[in-house]
Amino acid sequence: MSKGREGSAAGGGAAAVLMRYLREQNRPYSAQDAFGNLQREHGLSKAAVVKALEQLAQQGRVREKAYGKQKIYFADQEQLPAASDAELRGLDGQIAALSAKVQALQQSCRQMEAELKDLNSSMTTPEMAKELRELKKNCRSYTEKLERIKSATSCVSPEEKEKVCSEQQLYCREWRRRKRMATELLDAILEGYPKSKKQFFEEVGIETDEDHNVTLPTAV
Repeated sequence: MSKGREGSAAGGGAAAVLMRYLREQNRPYSAQDAFGNLQREHGLSKAAVVKALEQLAQQGRVREKAYGKQKIYFADQEQLPAASDAELRGLDGQIAALSAKVQALQQSCRQMEAELKDLNSSMTTPEMAKELRELKKNCRSYTEKLERIKSATSCVSPEEKEKVCSEQQLYCREWRRRKRMATELLDAILEGYPKSKKQFFEEVGIETDEDHNVTLPTAV
């Protein structure tokens, strides 16, 4: 047999394989996809796949669509046998079952993604061990500090603390009372004073709490 006839036979074999594959799968494929799917099982070269698909398209046995620089090939739907009502109902059932399976898998994926996010945001075992050591160290430090405070002879007793707080409240009330009296007296003087309040204070030498950023403590 001559090389030309051998090439023709090989091309015919590739065309038959591709024709059968496109009819069975009934979905579009590029030449690269078809080559990748059939290369191992049938030993077809990419050049043979491309040539066979082009010949099948020219013969009208498969359909060809161009998308930019890429072409896709698929079986001519008019050449496929029409499905019966029973087959269509069976396909509808398969589609419904597969759709439910897809939804279940998507839900499972979302749950796993949420778990993965939680795990990624959680501390690792070494990090937790380090954090635990730091907390124990801080606890020991605070315990020692508390013991030193308790054992100190200069601690203020509750009675002394109460006495200091009472005196503070007394002095604060007196402070407010005297400040209110001074303010009322100065306001009365300023009613007949021809200049501004600031000028009066400067002439008399009055200094206010605000001049020294002093604020009365909050009443307890």
